Parts: sequence; structure tokens; C-alpha cells
Amino acid sequence: MAGHADTIANLYAAFARGDILTVLSSFSPDITWTEAEGFPYAGTFVGPVAVVQNVFAKLGFDWDGFAVALHELVADNETVVALGECSGTYRATGKSVKAPFAHVWKFDAGRIRSFRQHIDTAVIQHALR
Repeated sequence: MAGHADTIANLYAAFARGDILTVLSSFSPDITWTEAEGFPYAGTFVGPVAVVQNVFAKLGFDWDGFAVALHELVADNETVVALGECSGTYRATGKSVKAPFAHVWKFDAGRIRSFRQHIDTAVIQHALR
């Protein structure tokens, strides 16, 4: 649905502005958020508060200039796949990274009910060491 793709495009724009409240307003109260194995914050987190504590806050603390560049959205019914690249400098090592990703967003009743990250974790791991 074009509406869901627009929601996701707006979500990435809000994230880029640092407008986390707008990002969170799209989430279902029981959103399931899964970060890929090999990513520093790997795991599945349930609820917006858990996402903020276990992902967003850590990204802001551990990385300088962490950014997500959205290149393409593919939408089909209740699913939107975002293709792009994330970048930043890991503070602990001073190493910069650019890693391609695919994010899978699923909707239910107009709200985001799940997120699953697929990313080149080998590129990310290089920055962590």
C-alpha cells in the first residue's frame, strides 16, 4: 500500500531529524523489533520503550554521526521493505562504516507491529574491532 510506504518514508525522515517521538508514534504498543545477529544490539525487543532503551539510545551513545540513508521502498499489502545503507563512526574504535541493509516492516491496523533488520554484519563487526 502506498500509505504504508509513505509512513515508512516519513519514519526514516523523522529518524534523520532526531525526532524519535514521531518515529515511536507509528509503533504498535506491542511492536516486536528484531536486530540481526552480529549487530551490536542483536536480539528481539517488545514495545517502544524496549526499542528506545536497547537500540536507539545505544546507537546515539556508541556512534558518532550514525545515519540511515533510504534508497528504495518496496510495499506489498501490510509489508514494506526498506533498502538502504547505514553509516557512522563507532566511538570505541574510531572506525567508520557504511553497511547495506534491508529492513522489513509489517503493519497491523495501520500501526507498525514488527521490524526485522537484515544487514551486512561483517562490515559492522569490522568497525567494532
